[in-house]
Amino acid sequence: MSRFLEVIRRDLRLALRQGSDSIMVVTFFVLTVVLFPFGIGPESGVLERVAAGVLWVTALLASLLSLDRLFQADYEDGSLELLVLTPTPLEVVVVAKICAHWLTTGLPLLVAAPVLAVLLHMNADGFVTLLLTMLVGTPILSLIGGIGAALVLGARRGGVLLSLLILPLYVPVLIFGVGAIDAAVGARDATPHLLILSGLLAAALPLGPWATAAALRQALE
Repeated sequence: MSRFLEVIRRDLRLALRQGSDSIMVVTFFVLTVVLFPFGIGPESGVLERVAAGVLWVTALLASLLSLDRLFQADYEDGSLELLVLTPTPLEVVVVAKICAHWLTTGLPLLVAAPVLAVLLHMNADGFVTLLLTMLVGTPILSLIGGIGAALVLGARRGGVLLSLLILPLYVPVLIFGVGAIDAAVGARDATPHLLILSGLLAAALPLGPWATAAALRQALE
């Protein structure tokens, strides 16, 4: 546990010292959502209908921006090899790095989403569900993204390849995240969508770090 927390603290210190990844993710999220009213018009009815989809698609794309740097810096300076050689299981290190990634990217998206929902005239009935879907869904994005980041480690144009690998796997999160919000706004039961999202998270928690660790070992051979 102490090693786990130390890896999180280390990555958080590096993220705060550099700051570019978190700022880039939040800036992309905010600017992209703000541009939609200019593109489709300011009518509140139109914006309300597309609010859930716009927020989730934009959050999904924003989360991709920093994934290629999840292990790249450690790979380039040799820190990743040292982490693999430590007595701590690599899966624990991976979970710690993914937690730090979520705290610096997913959590800011979660905080910004309600403010942008107001801009898109989302019905107030969907606000709580929006927060719940973001709270459950964004860790899934980080867990799945970690697998892709490990698979493209050291590859040329890894960012493009990462997007092609990861975007299809993000589709279920997008579908059920938007579906839960639309159900809440339409006065329907959003519980089935939330339960499926929770099931996806329960599956990603053990499988994501295991697959990521295997990909990292392969990249270092």
